[in-house]
Amino acid sequence: MGDRRRSGVRAGPLPAAVIALVAVLFLNGATGTFFFGHAQPDPLRKVDAIVVLGGEHDGREAYGLKLAEQGYAPTVLISDPYSARDPVMKKYCKRRTDIEVICRPPVPSTTRGEALMTRTLAEQRGWRSVIVISWRYHLPRARRIFDVCFAPPGRTVVMRDVPRSYPFSVAQWQYTYLYQYAAWVKAEVQGACNDIT
Repeated sequence: MGDRRRSGVRAGPLPAAVIALVAVLFLNGATGTFFFGHAQPDPLRKVDAIVVLGGEHDGREAYGLKLAEQGYAPTVLISDPYSARDPVMKKYCKRRTDIEVICRPPVPSTTRGEALMTRTLAEQRGWRSVIVISWRYHLPRARRIFDVCFAPPGRTVVMRDVPRSYPFSVAQWQYTYLYQYAAWVKAEVQGACNDIT
């Protein structure tokens, strides 16, 4: 009999790197779905101000103003990290007679910068409580940052997600969860905000 040559892929165990990648993606998807994808908002209650975090124009500005119109707060602070010509910001940052709207760019242009901006205004205006609006999957990280940079001492934060759907692909969810975990680690490394103005 002659030599029989096998064609195709070699049989045997998968390389360790492939197994590790699959395990990381599975763990990221499972824990990310539980921790970020199904994050629960806080019950609504009256506060001193509503803070609309930047990120995307997905209805968050309108939602923040709607809550103010319903009597949850007399003031809406809209984070404005966008360009000066942004048409959505021009629409929502107009002066109103029924509620106060404040539009400001956070420094730095991050969730931490937004928490610091909120803290500065709270110190100037005597705010003790705020509603913070963002994506549902951003609520846990935003809560942690606001707890560290805004809440102490004696201030409270009510986290609310933008009422919308998230028609993401599996790959988009994987990226979103990885980003949230990485940004959470960054926030923990940065630590307290006491020495930052």
